[in-house]
Amino acid sequence: MFVIGLTGSIAMGKTTTARLFAEAGVPVYDADAAVHKLYEGEAAPLIEAAFPGSAAAGKVDRAALARQVVGNPEALKRLEAIVHPLVHKARERFLAEAEATGAPVAVLDIPLLLETGGGERVDAVVVVSAPAEVQRARALERGLSPEQLDALLARQMPDAEKRRHADFVVDSSQGIEHARMQVRRILEAVGTMPIRRRA
Repeated sequence: MFVIGLTGSIAMGKTTTARLFAEAGVPVYDADAAVHKLYEGEAAPLIEAAFPGSAAAGKVDRAALARQVVGNPEALKRLEAIVHPLVHKARERFLAEAEATGAPVAVLDIPLLLETGGGERVDAVVVVSAPAEVQRARALERGLSPEQLDALLARQMPDAEKRRHADFVVDSSQGIEHARMQVRRILEAVGTMPIRRRA
């Protein structure tokens, strides 16, 4: 099974592109949704034990957790040591299930794929991109302030650098049909590409 890593900075159209892969019949793993699920399930008691007062009724209270973790690199490391192995397990489970169904291709939708060295765990990297002014307009439309957007962008790899790491770039600035056509072309192309990921 060929594994595509899908990534892109905020407001670039990554979620829409993931949906287009799913519409084409490709199993898609959503890393953000997986973390969300863990925070409402098996990770909650572990996080509560490490950060008392951060969970209630079996769910992590993200605001309460943020108060203990934001700006504290040591606490962030402790949190990652709890969450990352669980996320890894969920991702491996997803890939095993996709392979068991005979899927020729699967997509891992991971916002910080390149920042976390995830490019080595996939067979091809797809970066969703759009011109900076389009990205900015979309982000502000979503209700982000210019300051919030700049803070988020400062934590992410610049778009130009992401594109340099990409095997494929989906330009999301020209409408849904154009993006759908690009997804189709990617799926045709990966059919002839070698599997290169490291376990």
